[in-house]
Amino acid sequence: MSIPTEAIGSIPRSAELLQALSAHEAGQLDPRALADAVDRAVAETIRAMEAAGSPVVTDGEQSKPSFATYPIAGVEALNPDGVVIPFADGHQRQLPALTAGPFRYRRHADGYLKAAQTHASVPVKQAVIAPSALSLLYPAGGIDGYPREQFLADLVDEAEADIRGCLDAGAHSVQLDFTEGRLSLKLDPSGGVLEDFIALNNRVLDRFSEAERARIGVHTCPGGDLDSTHSLDVDYAALLPQLFRLHAGSFYVQLASEADPDKVLSVAAQHLPSGARLFVGVTDPIDPVIETPEQVRDRVLTAARHIPLDRLGTCDDCGFSPFADDTSTSRDTAFAKIRARVEGTALAAAQLGV
Repeated sequence: MSIPTEAIGSIPRSAELLQALSAHEAGQLDPRALADAVDRAVAETIRAMEAAGSPVVTDGEQSKPSFATYPIAGVEALNPDGVVIPFADGHQRQLPALTAGPFRYRRHADGYLKAAQTHASVPVKQAVIAPSALSLLYPAGGIDGYPREQFLADLVDEAEADIRGCLDAGAHSVQLDFTEGRLSLKLDPSGGVLEDFIALNNRVLDRFSEAERARIGVHTCPGGDLDSTHSLDVDYAALLPQLFRLHAGSFYVQLASEADPDKVLSVAAQHLPSGARLFVGVTDPIDPVIETPEQVRDRVLTAARHIPLDRLGTCDDCGFSPFADDTSTSRDTAFAKIRARVEGTALAAAQLGV
C-alpha cells in the first residue's frame, strides 16, 4: 500500500489494566505488579493493532495517565487549580498549575517507545505532548523567583529532549499532540494565543535538522473525550493557515467528523507547506458506528481530489481514549475502526493506481 496510514495514539485501556491502576491507587497493588499489568496491556494492544493490519503501531498510551500530563505525573510542585477545558456536553477537564521552578519532565516518552518496541514486529510511532499545551501550566499570576521566560526556556529544553529521545530510539515518527490549537481560537478568537503557541512550538522544532523534522508530525483535532469535543465549532479556515506555519514534516488533521470535508481540504491544499505530508482523518473515534472499508475508501478518494497522492496519508481523527479513565469507546470498536482504516486506505490506493 503506497498511501501511508497511522494511528493517532491512544487505545482504550484493557479491563485488566484499569483494575490494576485502581488497585495500585488504593494501595492494594505493588509497583512491580502494576508494571507487569502495563506490559501485558501494551503487548495485547500491539498484537491487536498488527492483527488489524497496521503497518505502523503505537503502544496505545496504555500506561499514560493522559496524553497531556504524562511528563508531570508525580511532580510535587503542582496544584489542581489550573486551566479548565470545557467540552460541548458540559463536562470539563482541568490541568494542574505549576507552583515552583525549575520545570522538569518527570518522565520522557522514549520510555514508552522502548517498551513498545520489544513487542512490535512493525515500526512504532510515538506521540508526545506539544510544548504549547504544557505552557498552560504556568499560572497567570506568575511564580515568585521563577519568571515565565525562564519557565518557557526550561520547557523548550524538556520538549526537545522528549522528541529527540524518541528519534534517537528509532521511532518511525514522533507526533506532537496539538489539540489546544483549535481550542485556542475558541477561547481567543483574535488568534493571539494561537500565534504564541505556534511560535513556542517552532522554538522547539527549529532545534532539529531538516531530516529530523521529516520524522516529526503535528496532530490537530477538536478534542475527543467521553464522546464529546471542545472546539468542533471552530472553523478550520482560521486554524489551518497558522497550523501549517509549524516547521514539521507531517500534519495529522481530523476530518472524518467534519461537516464539510471538501472545504477543509481546499484550505489545506492552499496552505500545506511544500514537501509536507497531510494525514487526513478517515475514522471518527467518538462515533460508535464502525466505518466500513468502503466509507474509508470514499473519504480517501475525496482527499485525493485536493492533495497530491505523494503527500497524502490517512489516520484516525483522534486518539480513542486520550484520558485513561475514558471508557466511552470499547477496545473492540477501536480495533475494528483501525482495521477499516487500513483496509479502506488500501482500497483507495488500488483504485487510484498507486
